[in-house]
Amino acid sequence: MALLPISATFDGDLVSLLVAVDDEDTADVVAQKIAHHVVGRRVAPRNAPVRLRVGGQVIDKDQVFRTIPAAPLDHVEAFFDE
Repeated sequence: MALLPISATFDGDLVSLLVAVDDEDTADVVAQKIAHHVVGRRVAPRNAPVRLRVGGQVIDKDQVFRTIPAAPLDHVEAFFDE
């Protein structure tokens, strides 16, 4: 278990975030951590799952972060999967 800082945005938001994630978090948990700071504040909530994208590739929601091709301070994007 190691905390890693990542740069993140949420689709539809203009603010870039610095989010601490655990290397054992799943992509679903990482996406939810990003959404926590944005959805209902600057982006309207939707009845859709939140997903994670790295380098244009959508990551499986159960994939563990340490296996995702992203290093500390790399940029990831969260978005509503509609």
